[in-house]
Amino acid sequence: MKNILWFSEIRKEDIPSVGGKGANLGELTSFGIPVPPGFVVSSKAYFDFLKFGSLGEKISHELKGLSVKDSAKLMEASTKIKTAILTSAIPKALKDEIRESYHRLSGIHDVLVAVRSSATAEDLPNASFAGQQETYLNVKSADQVVESVRKCWASLFEPRAIFYREDMGFDHFKVGLAAVVQKMVES
Repeated sequence: MKNILWFSEIRKEDIPSVGGKGANLGELTSFGIPVPPGFVVSSKAYFDFLKFGSLGEKISHELKGLSVKDSAKLMEASTKIKTAILTSAIPKALKDEIRESYHRLSGIHDVLVAVRSSATAEDLPNASFAGQQETYLNVKSADQVVESVRKCWASLFEPRAIFYREDMGFDHFKVGLAAVVQKMVES
């Protein structure tokens, strides 16, 4: 599995790698529908990031024994997890790959892009994760794209997302997050 997949490489079977949003954009592109161009930072990149900085262990520690019905404890755990994600190093090779992909998408001049979360468990018949993770609009540099991808990863641990996964019996480490990077279109 690759870290970066362009819309033209993606099909509906790729949901585990690119999430529902990413897979749908790939399908639309394959049908020749005029979709603003873009790429997806795959769930592989997210899972590799968790392993790189021992984040998985830190997240497990915060979630162990957590009662999601205790809103103060849920908020505290969420804040600690998101802080760990937002302050942990992203592997240099992955940062470079995201930057290079943004430059390939934007060409000579930086362009505005949207960085959109695409959870790998979205739109299941028995659950809906839609709207639980973040989207960032009008992102305009390679470094901002990297940071927006990181913020999308962190949003997988918003209190409502943790609560929902616990309530629905989903393993926090089986739900991945891909990040769609797509050119903005002026209305």
